[in-house]
Amino acid sequence: MQSRRIGDTQVSAIGLGEMPMSLASRPSEEQSIATIHAALDAGVTLIDTADAYSRDAADFGHGESLVAKALGSYGGDTSDVLVATKGGHTRDANQGWGRNGSPEYLRQACDASLKRLGVDAIGLYQFHRPDPRVDYADSVGTIRDLLDAGKIRYAGISNANPDQIRLSNEILGGRLVSVQNQFSPDFRSSEPELDLCAELDIAFLPWSPFGGIPHAGELGSRFAPFAKIGAAHGVSPQQVCLAWMLAKAPVVISIPGSSRPETIRDSAAAAHLTLTPDELADLDAA
Repeated sequence: MQSRRIGDTQVSAIGLGEMPMSLASRPSEEQSIATIHAALDAGVTLIDTADAYSRDAADFGHGESLVAKALGSYGGDTSDVLVATKGGHTRDANQGWGRNGSPEYLRQACDASLKRLGVDAIGLYQFHRPDPRVDYADSVGTIRDLLDAGKIRYAGISNANPDQIRLSNEILGGRLVSVQNQFSPDFRSSEPELDLCAELDIAFLPWSPFGGIPHAGELGSRFAPFAKIGAAHGVSPQQVCLAWMLAKAPVVISIPGSSRPETIRDSAAAAHLTLTPDELADLDAA
């Protein structure tokens, strides 16, 4: 599979977004583990999760525990798999999302993630989302401290704007390796962040590349050129979407969410799909 770089580590150009396997609508654990195993079989070496990927507060950390169990039960070599997780989001009993970017909380969250993942150092740890009650520099400064302490190998941020990307890279002493922002055919407002990441040689990880869990299967009907070009290549509109993203810049690593083995196998195949300049122009215009 085509590879891309996060820090000094080569990972697959298509990763696996674990979130659909942890929310309220999640499949059985058996199916989820089979999906992660199918991703590994297909050559995927980046798995993205977060401590807040869960049904609610009582289920907090489900995603990380699931990933650890799947990797532990896989029959093959997983030494080249980079697990990315995030801290800074909270959940409540009503399945709502909150934020806590305080240094105290982030330190506790990182320690808890280390235990759930069963590792001495987290591969990639990302500040999940800015907390308006906490100075952004204080939150990112805590990520820097975790990096300096050896609790995380690489540091990233998520849901950030260009100013926050520049500030984070400065605070981290040039060691910011990833930015994970929403980006899809119907959510293009992260183009400036993608362009900045390409300029700074920082990995850009688009989340919800198909427009979110409820809309992923409707991509071709909502954006006809993706279906038309997919038909011409004999592939799904989703594959076309991921290949279009990869063509945006060599720093793009897409992390489609999946909860079935067949869907992650289809997504992984996008790393082998090459689109023509005319096709890319048509998709950009869509």
